[in-house]
Amino acid sequence: MSAANVLTGAHFVGLERAAGAGASFRAVDAARGVALEPSYFDADDALVASACERAAGAEDAYASTEGRARAAFLRRIAAEIAGLGDALVERVALETALPIARIQTERARTMFQLETFARAVEEGSWVDARIDRADRERKPQPKPDLRAMLRPIGPVAVFGASNFPLAYSVAGGDTASALAVGCPVVVKAHPMHPGTSELVATAIAAAVRATGMPDGVFSMVHGRGHAVGAALVRHSAIAAVGFTGSFAGGSALCRLASARETPIPVFAEMGSVNPVVVLPAALAQRGATIGQAVASSSLLACGQFCTSPGMVLYCDGAGAEDLVEAIRSTFAASPAGVMVHADIRSAYERAAATFAAQAGVRLAAEAAEGDASAPARGRGRVFATDAASTLRSLRLREELYGPALLLVRCRDVSEMEQVVAAMHGHLTATVHGDEADLQQHARLLRSLEKRVGRIVHNGVPTGVEVCAAMQHGGPWPASSDSRFTAVGPRAILRWVRPVAWQDAPQHALPSALRDGNPLGIVRTIDGEVGRL
Repeated sequence: MSAANVLTGAHFVGLERAAGAGASFRAVDAARGVALEPSYFDADDALVASACERAAGAEDAYASTEGRARAAFLRRIAAEIAGLGDALVERVALETALPIARIQTERARTMFQLETFARAVEEGSWVDARIDRADRERKPQPKPDLRAMLRPIGPVAVFGASNFPLAYSVAGGDTASALAVGCPVVVKAHPMHPGTSELVATAIAAAVRATGMPDGVFSMVHGRGHAVGAALVRHSAIAAVGFTGSFAGGSALCRLASARETPIPVFAEMGSVNPVVVLPAALAQRGATIGQAVASSSLLACGQFCTSPGMVLYCDGAGAEDLVEAIRSTFAASPAGVMVHADIRSAYERAAATFAAQAGVRLAAEAAEGDASAPARGRGRVFATDAASTLRSLRLREELYGPALLLVRCRDVSEMEQVVAAMHGHLTATVHGDEADLQQHARLLRSLEKRVGRIVHNGVPTGVEVCAAMQHGGPWPASSDSRFTAVGPRAILRWVRPVAWQDAPQHALPSALRDGNPLGIVRTIDGEVGRL
């Protein structure tokens, strides 16, 4: 193992490694329940403040760097992560029990995200430069020269996600998109994979040095409880927050941020049921095929994807028994998987018990117990109920995070529409239907559109493509602000705000707004879009 891969339990305050002064904790081997070395320590308030102040000190210098320089920085981070090699994969596997192939795929996605944002910031048109030229002869009032573009919001606090230890943690999508637009980042590492976090932080620090970025553009602190995260969000230097996790965690951060003397935005991705709607014609034609696909999607990664389907709505009639039996048999034949840590498994068991206790609900299938020695194993469960019971119970319309699926039998599509209308926001909805189904039940589709960020047709919701057209975010409580996405190039819009300059001399304008278009980017001038 190279010196760069040796774990020390350190926090990163800019380019300095720092020791924590709070309570100690260690990561746990998720498959065996054995504590792993080294020990990590909660950051105290002084250490958190130091990281935030270092970010504030780097803010102006980093925001003024050119797009191509930040693109080189992002690409160097990707290269440094690749350079960690098997040591990173092995540590992730220990701390999360995720399969090696899944970890390698997630590492590739993390690097692809960095490249995606590098291309976007290098091309430059993301700044949305708008120029409305002066008309001094206009009557009755002269028209001023107005120019506007998007500017970085300031230092961003990012919370690492437990279910995506690479793609949505230290160097994940929130960090990459914030760094892309010129915002320094302070990461709160997830306490269940601190070793993974330290390795990735080492890679980012190496990229800061190699590309000459300002010291303080990146910091990372550890903390087992809530105090460290709260101190981070409350610090006056922090201008925005990125979070992926539970509804309880995300909503708590929203309250903290809004209670500050200067409130700041929190972009939180939280719970989502991701309902699947099976329309009558599709049900009759391919109920068993749909059931098997949805069940497999729900069980994927032990149900720990934010887009895992958690509810299936279907009507009595042809194909219904085939759908239900395919789901039941798929779950029954799937042994319990290992969840990323024991706390998530405990929460899943408690939540499953609340589902089972709801009136009108029965356990329709359960996975085999699997390896009883694995402390974080999660057994797949299928619950069955009807539309009336679902409408009476708010709990049944909320997320059950883990390998579980709720089957909701409806008498007809009208009753299905009532259930959809009673739902809160979700990341996705999936619709299985042929052309006639979709035309006949257009009202149901419009109702779904109001409640989700992405509608999947005749497929499964697991799998989130990193591309410009992706929307990963939905109405509350799926996310805290459904106008934005956490995946794809448009994720950068969370970390910027528009600034306008009126009658400014050329030398006082950012390059993106100067006459002659020195950056060669797409701009809007007097309502015309082009490279003018």
